[in-house]
Amino acid sequence: MTNYQDKPWLSNYAEGVQSKLDYKKSCLPKLLELSASKYPGKTALTFQGYTLTYAKLLEMVNIFATFLNEMGIKKGDSVAILLPNTIPCVVSYYALMKIGAVTVMNNPLYTDKELEHQFNDSGAKVLITLDLLGNRMIDLREKTGIKEIVISSIGDYLPFPKNILFPLVGKKKGLAADVKSADNLYRWKDIIAKYPPNPPEVNVDFDDLAMYQYTGGTTGVSKGVMLTHSNLSKQVQQVNAWFPEFKDGDEVMMGALPFFHIFGLSTSMNYAISKGWNLVLVPKPQPDPLIDTMRKFKPSFVPLVPTMYIGMLNHPDIDKTDLSFVKGCFSGSAPLPLEIIKDFESKTGVIVSEGFGLTESCPVTHINPFGGKWKIGSIGLPVADTECKIVDLDNGVDEVPVGEPGELCVKGPQVMKGYHNKPDATEDTLRDGWLYTGDIAKMDEEGYFFIVDRKKDLILSGGYNVYPRDIDEALYEHPLVQEACAIGIPHPTRGEAIKVFVVMKEGKTATQEELISYCGERLAKYKLPTEIEFRDELPKTNVGKILRKDLRAENQNK
Repeated sequence: MTNYQDKPWLSNYAEGVQSKLDYKKSCLPKLLELSASKYPGKTALTFQGYTLTYAKLLEMVNIFATFLNEMGIKKGDSVAILLPNTIPCVVSYYALMKIGAVTVMNNPLYTDKELEHQFNDSGAKVLITLDLLGNRMIDLREKTGIKEIVISSIGDYLPFPKNILFPLVGKKKGLAADVKSADNLYRWKDIIAKYPPNPPEVNVDFDDLAMYQYTGGTTGVSKGVMLTHSNLSKQVQQVNAWFPEFKDGDEVMMGALPFFHIFGLSTSMNYAISKGWNLVLVPKPQPDPLIDTMRKFKPSFVPLVPTMYIGMLNHPDIDKTDLSFVKGCFSGSAPLPLEIIKDFESKTGVIVSEGFGLTESCPVTHINPFGGKWKIGSIGLPVADTECKIVDLDNGVDEVPVGEPGELCVKGPQVMKGYHNKPDATEDTLRDGWLYTGDIAKMDEEGYFFIVDRKKDLILSGGYNVYPRDIDEALYEHPLVQEACAIGIPHPTRGEAIKVFVVMKEGKTATQEELISYCGERLAKYKLPTEIEFRDELPKTNVGKILRKDLRAENQNK
């Protein structure tokens, strides 16, 4: 009989993929230095057509590291980055890593209250942000420990003639803003022009803390995940080992996943730079710029999230867009509905391979084999040096039989050190080296894993366990439905009934009765929704994960 200790997934690894790695003890800045020495003249970053070579990127990193040192930032100090995918975002991240500071990546779409929590919880001393957020951050600074603020602009790095036009039209288009005078306020371009590329030599140990990466807050107040230099570097090496077909210096990476989210940070930014690839930055990953980037820069490696695929599929130009240059499309962060996978493949000829991960694991733990056996609806196989087991939902100890659902637990070199300032949460999540993911999953006989649902999202209706994703998937098959999200609502006799929030495709309509009837042809009776609410949009995280908890909270407050 198959069990988790046998690691049946290893026999399904694609050809050339190693199951155990000999890790190089190289922190991320060393990987950048290696790429710069091998490919000094190659394009490292592309932003709106402006290009930066690897030699120039390394020089800029060293300049900004020098500035940070002048500001008194020492090894172990926290510094916050509040930027979309821009050149200063990449540069400041690597500069902080180089001098041993603790990087705090923040979401520019967050409210002041959310940012105040993260700035204070992390103890951030300096903030690097955008002029569009400058005045808000100056006002917020007095509630935090932040002393200095560095202001960059979308217009800092643009090709001709955009660089000439930007000062004239930037503010009118909402792409630039005036920032009021304040103490300890610095302009990015002034810093790069003024300081030499001579940062101090800092002894950064492989096991030193590198980041506080805050969780998306989909299940409560965001927690600071403590990631080490070892976690981040080994994750890049794990991803690299999974894709032996992709050679150093040869590819173009689609940099649309936000770098302030761990998925984009590891699988797009850090991976591309470690490989010496051209990383095409997309600061606003909406359907228009995504399609535009595809056409202009022809990325060969394309990691996105479900809402980005959905947005592209619904774009009027998708049928006229040649995607033959794409070697691989990948999806993570949230479940990708099966219908979207099929629809994208039928329209583009490109298969979207799903993976899985968590902030707490840098994030990748599973990926479908690239060039090997691929299963629709599966998150794939555990990556190198990653152990997995599925345990009983109630006691969290007993392993469930293969094929049965339970809580997914993982162990590997990419798993976090713990939660910052949250020993109880750390103890609850990390047990004997195992990361308890909170995801309900099952494994088949061949070692492929399938996410059933989030443990916290489970609906208990009439004594049955109902997984919201089953209902979501059924409605995604409806040709007129764009998005769907099921939740449990109180019911006097069944404990919980099922309500679904639905977004219809543009210009399309349906009735509640029609959709419930549609579900009735696909779902067991106890899984049928009793109520459907139509919405123009659903609340999401910045990477497109539908916030089921927000919908539950809204419903409770009615």
